[in-house]
Amino acid sequence: MVLNKLKPRRHRYAILLLSCTILMCVYFENSWKLLTQKYHVSEHIACVACAPKRKGTEWFFARYAPTVHLLLNSSNSMLSKDVSSWWTRLQKVKRNANYTTVVRNLFPLFPDQDPNRCRTCAVVGNSGNLLGSRYGPLIDSKDCVMRINKGPTEGFEEDVGSNTTHRILYPESVMDLDNSTHLVFFPFKILDIEWLISAFTTKDINETYMNVPSTINANKDKVMILHPEFMKYVHKNWTQFHGRYPSSGFLTVIFALHICDEVHVFGFGATKDGNWHHYFDKTLTPVANESHSGDIEYETIIRLHREKNLLMYKGWT
Repeated sequence: MVLNKLKPRRHRYAILLLSCTILMCVYFENSWKLLTQKYHVSEHIACVACAPKRKGTEWFFARYAPTVHLLLNSSNSMLSKDVSSWWTRLQKVKRNANYTTVVRNLFPLFPDQDPNRCRTCAVVGNSGNLLGSRYGPLIDSKDCVMRINKGPTEGFEEDVGSNTTHRILYPESVMDLDNSTHLVFFPFKILDIEWLISAFTTKDINETYMNVPSTINANKDKVMILHPEFMKYVHKNWTQFHGRYPSSGFLTVIFALHICDEVHVFGFGATKDGNWHHYFDKTLTPVANESHSGDIEYETIIRLHREKNLLMYKGWT
């Protein structure tokens, strides 16, 4: 008799508990929606969700910041005081242009871009150690192939491949692109952003600190603009403020760490003879200069390789 009386009571308790659970879920779901709408939390969470899950040592995680802004867009274009101060100091050409005004003209022209998550990436530098490497098929097998500045493929396909999904450029290194390639634009100064706008509109800027093309053939819907905050982050966290600012090659390596599950790095470092030159010419280049600390950057890439955060291919060296 007692058991028979308990069964209906247990059913009532179970139904009550289930009802309460459903009501709490609905409440918290609605509360979360209100929170994300009010404080734009969803954008931040999405950024964290798309970042690759990294494993590493204390050294790595003291440097790696998965939530840093990667690309400049209409919602994050306001620079913090410290980022603005750091970026302003890079300006070789003094401008009276107002950053806020320039950026206001930028995003109606180019769509806001979020970095696409890539499973495997090849970051292809321009070192002479690529010559004779026969890395071409391996490079082309990656989902994303990022090439830096004017590094050519024609005539070097066996060693450097032929595919390009992302081309890293700034005005002084500009080249024409096909319609399928992302132009990943690195703005080292406000004049660079003005040039980018002009190159797709008025075409009236043809000089920075040197003569530059006034236009570029590229798909404006595939333009991606590196955020100055990311540039400062790499300078502070990864090169420890060595040099005036990081090189475009090193910035690309760290950018790849943020959007790629696997990072494969080619064409960095010296040749087997210890010389530093491009694979497409024999002009010797210093490992470090007044702007970049190439030795620190290279040592950092080697350590990232040792700690298995990327895979470094040394070519003939």
